[in-house]
Amino acid sequence: MKIFLVDDHAILLDGIKSILEKEPTLKVIGEANTAEVALEFIKQNEVDLLITDFNLPEMDGLALVRLVKKISPITKIIMLSMHDEVHLVKEILKEGINGYILKNDSHKELLSAIAAVDAGKIYLSNDINKIIINSLQFPDEERMLTDREREILKLIAKEFSNRDIADQLFISERTVETHRKNIFRKTKTNSLVGLIKFAYANNLI
Repeated sequence: MKIFLVDDHAILLDGIKSILEKEPTLKVIGEANTAEVALEFIKQNEVDLLITDFNLPEMDGLALVRLVKKISPITKIIMLSMHDEVHLVKEILKEGINGYILKNDSHKELLSAIAAVDAGKIYLSNDINKIIINSLQFPDEERMLTDREREILKLIAKEFSNRDIADQLFISERTVETHRKNIFRKTKTNSLVGLIKFAYANNLI
């Protein structure tokens, strides 16, 4: 099975590669730290399985999935991400990916996911399954802001930039941007003024 890896953290890429290279039926044929580099490779090479992160510089993992589906419909895709927000998980699953596992899942779970996908099955890690089931039981929770999103909302209201928020919370600017998009989507607002009004109306700040 020819596998291509995409993640902007070199240490993580090396770790995944070392795990997969121990398996005689798996071969890592390439790796990239951006979606653009991955797309160029997939256009010119046959890839059986793409394993990608969601948080990538420039183009995110979701956009990458959509383009790979057009360029190479036979390529199977596993999302390996730290994101466990139900709305994002659902949005990614809607694109027809073959597996979704979290970065804190075990190496064994990654290999189980690859084996299941290779057999033509859809694989969701235990934590992702729980998130999906919970959202079916409590659908309103999907629209509620997480503690981190509330924290970021308060800083947005104080006119902090993405960089200021990232520095304050010790997270990357890209993670802040992802949270910001989720906040606007969940609150159904499309401007800073609308967001602040929503926040005050719902006692979020």
